[in-house]
Amino acid sequence: MSEPNFAGNIIVNLASLPDFLRTPILKKRMTEFFSKNDEEKAEIIVNALNAGPTIPFPNFSKLFKTWLEVLATIDARNREDMFSNYFKQILISPDKIILFNLDAIFEIFLQVDNQKKQVLIASIKAVFDRLDEESKRKMNLLSPDSAKKLFNF
Repeated sequence: MSEPNFAGNIIVNLASLPDFLRTPILKKRMTEFFSKNDEEKAEIIVNALNAGPTIPFPNFSKLFKTWLEVLATIDARNREDMFSNYFKQILISPDKIILFNLDAIFEIFLQVDNQKKQVLIASIKAVFDRLDEESKRKMNLLSPDSAKKLFNF
């Protein structure tokens, strides 16, 4: 990619912000995401997948948890759109997700408030269920065992 990774830079900066700043900024950026076309959404997600492993894990974990908490509060259609776009990019380039510590990321997911977690699980399952069989197989191979159990993959 010859263009600067603006989305990646935003993600790195967001990760280092305190909660009271990170949450409203993340909500605003997420709202902007849903107004983008498919190509722009794909670029943002690729940039996020590229930036994630470069963020020190303590900062990444705070950012990821905030992202999940914000995502749980938005419209189900938008939430599924977000997960669907992430699944799409992961299936295109599975090597990007392998750079993450998926077991540790799943542990962060488990720390989310139970009600929000159930909302997220329902959306992830809905998106997964709409995948073709080969894509389901690939996602299954990439998922930690503990996640497969929770999501019934």
